[in-house]
Amino acid sequence: MELRQLCREYPATPPVRALRDVELTVRRGDHLAVVGPSGSGKSTLLAVLGLLDRPTSGSYSLDGVETVDLSDGERTALRGQRIGFVFQSFHLLAHRSARENVELAEVHGGGGGRRGRSRRALAALEQVGLGHRADFLPSRLSGGERQRVAVARALMGQPALLLCDEPTGNLDSANTEALLDLFDDLREQGVTLLVITHDDVVSRRAARRVRIADGVLTEELAEVGG
Repeated sequence: MELRQLCREYPATPPVRALRDVELTVRRGDHLAVVGPSGSGKSTLLAVLGLLDRPTSGSYSLDGVETVDLSDGERTALRGQRIGFVFQSFHLLAHRSARENVELAEVHGGGGGRRGRSRRALAALEQVGLGHRADFLPSRLSGGERQRVAVARALMGQPALLLCDEPTGNLDSANTEALLDLFDDLREQGVTLLVITHDDVVSRRAARRVRIADGVLTEELAEVGG
């Protein structure tokens, strides 16, 4: 990803500048933590990076594709091909097995095809260490396991970039460490990780850390703990 002089302004009196001249380069295989207080622009940044919102001005290039002037359909297609999302809430359907929840990534995202979908979902679960739980309902899984299912769902399209919004917010310390170990494994496999977090434990495990305040992004020296 390359962001150059990127701004996001919302109409108001006076206008609200949620992102101010953001400059950021994220290379393949990076693990970047974004930290900052509530209202600092983290959610806006995530929405822009995930192609869910458009910047007001500036440039955002993803895998060499300039995204700013793409049509809505082109942005949707690029998002489906390149980006996976992991949120604080697991968003799993209670009446569907882990495998079926992962399969839904293709059903709703339009990727892949019905042939081989179950096999691909099982492979994604195995990638996160949950192949043996594929047929379990979410109610039979721990919080950490449910978040792993959510990560597996995000990996179904083999994205180059995983955007994570407070992914450990609902986990205890042991499950947080297990998820961070998984992130380390994914990074070694070439997945690029951008994690928005309030948790110092999570941000210290990243190779890079940036702080956002009042829409301004500043890179910090990360305390690498993994």
